[in-house]
Amino acid sequence: MPEFSKLVLTWFARHGRKDLPWQENKNPYRIWLSEIMLQQTQVVTVIPYYLRFISSFPNLNILSKASLDNVLEHWSGLGYYARARNLHKTSIYIKDHYDGHFPLDFDQLIDLPGIGRSTAGAILALSDNQVYPILDGNVKRVLARYHAVKGWPGKKKVEDQLWDIAKGHLPKINIANYTQAMMDLGATICTRSKPRCSSCPLKQTCLAHSLGEENLYPTKKKNTPKPHRVTYVILLRNEDKILMEKRPESGIWGGLYSLPELDNKDDLERWIKERADCYPSKVILKEDIRHVFSHYSLDIKPIEVRIPSSFSKVKLRAVESWVSKDSFDQLGLAAPIKRLIQSIK
Repeated sequence: MPEFSKLVLTWFARHGRKDLPWQENKNPYRIWLSEIMLQQTQVVTVIPYYLRFISSFPNLNILSKASLDNVLEHWSGLGYYARARNLHKTSIYIKDHYDGHFPLDFDQLIDLPGIGRSTAGAILALSDNQVYPILDGNVKRVLARYHAVKGWPGKKKVEDQLWDIAKGHLPKINIANYTQAMMDLGATICTRSKPRCSSCPLKQTCLAHSLGEENLYPTKKKNTPKPHRVTYVILLRNEDKILMEKRPESGIWGGLYSLPELDNKDDLERWIKERADCYPSKVILKEDIRHVFSHYSLDIKPIEVRIPSSFSKVKLRAVESWVSKDSFDQLGLAAPIKRLIQSIK
């Protein structure tokens, strides 16, 4: 066994995480679910979502029979909602094409929605002890520092180099423990800032550490200012009901329920006249909400519009419906929209 993997496995035996929820009753479905949830999301954030999700959808068959709205409601607040849509789509595909049995073949896995090379490798290594490398953000960081690999890992040339390195370090045995160990090492020791090098099993042979340049690796992507956008959302109320609309499946908050939007507050009067053909009984400008996406920031400016309780002639589009306040727990809502609605008295 190469010295690198020996050191990693010895460290894992003493210090690795062995009590994570998806490590109990380990199977491909549970590993797949955890790996998808952990994409771009920290373990501490994922755990409560995972526990609730696995309680409602304990196996692939039950998930495949669930409605997308129900799946998205369980995902609400976790972000990157394409992951939830792909989970649901993949569960249906596996039910239809593999008789509900999770495939344990690499080529079959990477053909499924939302499963790339690293996720497929993690599923096979952690659930079936198959020898495949992984290269999530934590592992990229460990390997880039250990070998002092220059260049931003998002570039194909650099990523290909890291894949070759990851493959070269693989042990032939204990692959499940090794895979978990590499993720744990990046998450708890070789962290993005202030790495705990004194506790690292690889410190004696790590190139970045020997040079005192741990914070130079991996090379950061050149910063470009995030665009900033503004949207006005309309809380149209009729007694205890609020007008909601379901967003298209693609794009931001895809498939979730949200509120009608306007680009300009000056369009509000025209919108009310066109949609409700009545004068509102009250218009309230509510506190702005700042929401940051991976590629831009958004200021949400809510406007609460109350129409007379006796009036119910709002022209509904196909994607719209009136939702009573006690029914919102059953809908998939983006986190800022959910907080906004919960603040309504």
